Amino acid sequence: MSEVAKAAGVSVMTVSNVVNGHRYVSETTRDRVLEAIDRLGYRVNVAARNLRSGSTGIIGLAVPGVDAPYFGQLAALLIEGATRLGYQIVVEQTGATRESELGALTHSRLRMYDGLIISTVGLGNEDAEQLRSEISGFPVVALGERLSGAGALDHVAMANVAGALDATRHLVERGCRRVAVLGGTLGPGVSAGSLRTAGYRSALAEAGLPWREELVVEREFTLGGGAAGVRALVAAGVAFDGLVCLTDTLALGALRALADHGLAVPDDVRVIGFDDIEQAAYAVPSLSSVAPGHSEMADAALRMLTERIAGRRPEGAFEEFTGPHRLVVRESTGG
Repeated sequence: MSEVAKAAGVSVMTVSNVVNGHRYVSETTRDRVLEAIDRLGYRVNVAARNLRSGSTGIIGLAVPGVDAPYFGQLAALLIEGATRLGYQIVVEQTGATRESELGALTHSRLRMYDGLIISTVGLGNEDAEQLRSEISGFPVVALGERLSGAGALDHVAMANVAGALDATRHLVERGCRRVAVLGGTLGPGVSAGSLRTAGYRSALAEAGLPWREELVVEREFTLGGGAAGVRALVAAGVAFDGLVCLTDTLALGALRALADHGLAVPDDVRVIGFDDIEQAAYAVPSLSSVAPGHSEMADAALRMLTERIAGRRPEGAFEEFTGPHRLVVRESTGG
């Protein structure tokens, strides 16, 4: 603390106030102290200092956005599971940016967390070396696609390729021959969109159906994105009889737009989503979806994290877990 205070040009008490999150430190001073902490590699475990057990019983959960139904459902499962294990969860929003995700990792120690579960969108395998430095023994579990195989931390993922393949195959088996993918991507890189698009393409090839660029609609994974994607297909005069939506949120928006255009589901267009959020069962018509194994993924993330908090995991040994997926067939595909 003395070294940090000297480097930042402040008193040791000011450093203590920043570390403990006191509100009466100015933003300018706080930023100067945090910069010195990062530059000097200073690490403080507030829980270990304050509690003989070295644990505060708090786990951080960093997600892209708290308003997305999928992350709300995920947070509820993790909170329920953590409570059973004697932990509380604090949720923070990263906005899906690399800088915010790095910030969540870097400052988790200062926020008195025993460990952190983080859903990454901005950070990827290319950041593995920096992640090793940032984590430096701090318990972290990553969720999502971007850090798959990075070998830098414990990781929980969805069966993105296999799930989208099964969703597309399901539509083909129901008689669809011009299947569009909503939220798909034609560009490079690893993401939920690219992996699920790969599964979609594999199912088309398996069925002997041609790959058509005009049937790939790139949109944000939002309700508005789903509705806009359908409107774009209709406006362009692109014929389609099946719609693979890469999230349920996209699918719910698509159902609204299909109804607006007088297209009946499933008679004119069969629609399937991905995530099996709670709202899917209550849509009109009810939405078929890929259930990615929410409970299993939440349980795996908590198991990995709490084992590492307790020191029961080797420092350099990291685990990869992929949730078991299944199709949930409802009215939107004729179920």
